[in-house]
Amino acid sequence: MTRLGIRIPREAPPARLVDLARRAERAGLDEVWVVEDCFYAGAIATAATVLAATESIAVGIGVLPIVARNPAIAAMELAALAELHPGRLLPGFGHGVPAWMKQIGAYPSSPLAALDETLTTVRRLLAGERVSMDGRHVRLDDVRLEFPPAVAPPLLVGVRGPKSLAVGGKRADGTILAEPATPEYVRATREIVGEEHTIVTYNWFALDEDADRARARVRKDLVAALTPSTEPHLRPLPFGGELLDLMRAGRTDELRDEWIDRLTISGPLERCAAAVDALHEAGSESVVLLPVLDEPFEDAISAAGELVRRR
Repeated sequence: MTRLGIRIPREAPPARLVDLARRAERAGLDEVWVVEDCFYAGAIATAATVLAATESIAVGIGVLPIVARNPAIAAMELAALAELHPGRLLPGFGHGVPAWMKQIGAYPSSPLAALDETLTTVRRLLAGERVSMDGRHVRLDDVRLEFPPAVAPPLLVGVRGPKSLAVGGKRADGTILAEPATPEYVRATREIVGEEHTIVTYNWFALDEDADRARARVRKDLVAALTPSTEPHLRPLPFGGELLDLMRAGRTDELRDEWIDRLTISGPLERCAAAVDALHEAGSESVVLLPVLDEPFEDAISAAGELVRRR
């Protein structure tokens, strides 16, 4: 069965985290996800707070920039959370937005090498191994965690390009596909990362029995997400070429209704449930719903609960 989750937007003030996470758990969702974008709330702190405030819901981190922390420190933090809350932590790593990483003086000379070395190191440290590495980005001398977790959490990676996906397929347990994540994008990713890899998908979410109103609700956030970095998401789609041409021409206001339906989980309950099922059939083990940003987050959690009951 597909796991259903919801992502708490970075725009949610930290003071609201506990209430929103508890609402998600009461709604029956399997997962709640927090983010780490510059310069909002830090993901380790928010994940720790959510884990401590809830009882059983899994907590995903999507994603920690690999270059923002020394990997040994990242492993220490994740090990503590995994040991304190066994089986509930889903940590993800990614490159980080280049502009932000340059802003904090952390952009690596080789992002691919940094990704490979960080994932390798963190995985080995969480497994209780003693690690030395003299890489292009990671340099550790005889490091071993004093408190490795009894059960290491799965290591996820949130990346887009084929080279980065290939690194993640070798070094991580799963991949987080950013919004919009369609069945076609899932299948294209699966060809790169392999069959044993877990895939998590993000999509904008608006449950509404009025299909036109649902499209209007998600349109703004969807259009904002359609940037050059989303080209790998769109290329596998039958209308991908046409949509990319519109994007290059700055005409995303011309999105067709049927495109919005394919690029979001929106509309009446049965349509939303069918979209979740299609992602699962394509290979997504976890479908994470993204609330519309200018709407109450509580309403999105309640609507997600309706999807849970529909399963």
